[in-house]
Amino acid sequence: MVTPYRWTLDQILAATGGSLVSGTVDADFAGIGIDSRTVAPDDLFVAIRGESHDGHRFVAEVLDRGIRGIVVAGGQTSQLPMDRITGGPVACVAVADTVTALGAMARYNRNRGDLKVLAITGSNGKTSTRMLVDRVLAGTLETLSTRGNLNNHIGLPLTLFRLAPAHRAAVLELGMNHAGEITDLGRICEPDVGVITNVGPAHLEGLGSIDNVARAKGELLHTLRPGGLAILNRDDPRVAALAGIVDREVIYFGSDRQADVRGDDIRLTEAGMRFTLSTPAGSTRVALSTPARVMVSNALAAAAAGQAMGVPLERIKAGLEAFSPQAGRMGIRLAGRDIRLLDDTYNANPGSMAAAIETLARMRGTRRTLAVLGDMLELGDQSAVLHREIGRKVADARIDRLYAAGRFATDVADGAGERQMGADRLFTGNRDAIIDRLKTELRPGDLVLVKGSRGMAMETVVDAIMGWADGEEKEAGSQESE
Repeated sequence: MVTPYRWTLDQILAATGGSLVSGTVDADFAGIGIDSRTVAPDDLFVAIRGESHDGHRFVAEVLDRGIRGIVVAGGQTSQLPMDRITGGPVACVAVADTVTALGAMARYNRNRGDLKVLAITGSNGKTSTRMLVDRVLAGTLETLSTRGNLNNHIGLPLTLFRLAPAHRAAVLELGMNHAGEITDLGRICEPDVGVITNVGPAHLEGLGSIDNVARAKGELLHTLRPGGLAILNRDDPRVAALAGIVDREVIYFGSDRQADVRGDDIRLTEAGMRFTLSTPAGSTRVALSTPARVMVSNALAAAAAGQAMGVPLERIKAGLEAFSPQAGRMGIRLAGRDIRLLDDTYNANPGSMAAAIETLARMRGTRRTLAVLGDMLELGDQSAVLHREIGRKVADARIDRLYAAGRFATDVADGAGERQMGADRLFTGNRDAIIDRLKTELRPGDLVLVKGSRGMAMETVVDAIMGWADGEEKEAGSQESE
């Protein structure tokens, strides 16, 4: 286990440009934290003001726990127990804005060692691509990676604070929901390599159009360091066009014949996707343990990243094949009664929803197919139109039954009905109603896709059906043995 960089108060002042309220510049800290519940006594506590919480309100609490240093907003000192801070053992730095200071300290940390930073953004596939890159780099470079969804203006600094002298690479996920956000994140992490997976109708509530989404994702390329490298999806015209906005070397990935890192002979098998990985260093057959066709694109992006980081082709292949999708990211779950659940419940937007429906249809074989879909959130005034389009895709894919939950469930059903999907094959209701309906309609051997935006918590449907199907199978076995 690597040990993160320690901090001196002098370094904190240099990074933030803050003023020293109390303490001495030779004070040092094991790390930097923002959560008063978990920050350690030898850490530096940064009081962040968020939408629902203000860290300045918890300064007294962290002082009670023996904290040795704090960073506060200069305009908030009147709210603080200054009698416990000034003249005492606690180091206190005042800054104009603590969120800005957090990013400045993260940027300082990024530049402390011999480190290559690879940043990933896109409408879909950021997390899966990041995890694939982790696997590709494993055993070759000591790598820091984003954990969970820490991919915004708070999460990115917290990730960079985990950097250690031993790290030689950082694989960072950058998220956004408004213009300018990727620019801010890129300025913090200063990437050497930038990966854009795709552009689709996500976060339209804050961006308005897909073209605006493309421009927002393209901000990453403007933040690449001199001599940096862009890795772009050749199969996505909007992403491929971004090559023209900056003077940087570009590696294209995709199934397009012009891609530098290409996927050929792509096939779905019972065990997952299979494809030939073709690169300037040679070709090799790759087996992925996921049925999602879109995961091939993510794997190609990861292979291009590995190539850019100097990883040999055989190590790239091994890394891709060692990858297993996280829960809720198009994993196959085997339930009782030979029911198979495609659990893609982590999140959803129109692009990923369409890809999931395509995967369900491609895996059909002789099984009956059921799509259980929750709302796609943050689509603004295009929500109803885009949900109707998903309904059409379900019908066009000849899915046997559709269950829709959420505010836009009727729009999904209406879209399916427009394509002559009969009313007897459609059901709309809340999650509990859908679970009850599934318990009466599921048959042995069914293949069920469950997907929706994070706020829809569609994993509750997966868990309920898993438990019910397993219980039904045990009960049937018990009756047979009597």
